[in-house]
Amino acid sequence: MRLLLFLCLFIGFGCTQDEAERPMPSSSPGTDIPASGSTYLALGDSYTIGQGVAEADRWSRQLAQAAGLASPVIIARTGWTTSELQRAIEAANIQKTYDLVSLMIGVNNQFRGQPQATYRTEFRQLLGTATGLAGNRPGRVFVLSIPDWGRSPFGQSYDQAQISREIDQFNAVARDECQQAGVVFVDVTSATRAAAGDATQFAPDGLHYSGRQMQLWVQQALPVVRTALK
Repeated sequence: MRLLLFLCLFIGFGCTQDEAERPMPSSSPGTDIPASGSTYLALGDSYTIGQGVAEADRWSRQLAQAAGLASPVIIARTGWTTSELQRAIEAANIQKTYDLVSLMIGVNNQFRGQPQATYRTEFRQLLGTATGLAGNRPGRVFVLSIPDWGRSPFGQSYDQAQISREIDQFNAVARDECQQAGVVFVDVTSATRAAAGDATQFAPDGLHYSGRQMQLWVQQALPVVRTALK
């Protein structure tokens, strides 16, 4: 039963998903693009959704509010790997560009034991896609690192050392690809490791993160965003 719950939370196979977990390639008309707000597209998986927390607590929503952006358009789903996110973006057939694009993806590649070489190739493709959606301006794209889920309450029954080691390896790939592409890489992994033992930093499922923890991610990303939009 515990394993089934884990699969539901992490990769979403055969699990019922609520509205917040569906990809949202467009927004409700007239509600989230104020005249003064720059447009923002957030790409990713359950961390971008902010699974288990209220919509207002999602880090992308918190960032938009703090930076004076329009409410984010979100293309993300629990369980997505790099290849699944890429296919979803293509299926969305986006016909516009955005002032800012964020990308946070890779935890499911690590969880499924996919090769880092595959992740590198697919992550590089996603960076290209994200840059195109930002009007071919790599300075308007930023990447958040993969959180260390092994330090979560749910991860305590797994090999935490191995998880941390693999997360570091995947993040090293992402950091290297960002550097080559001229995209800023924002480290939030350290904050997720520091959250270990503090229940207030986690969502009720014990695997994903609370709005309080995601607020720390926003603090890390906010200077990057403000510089990008100058």
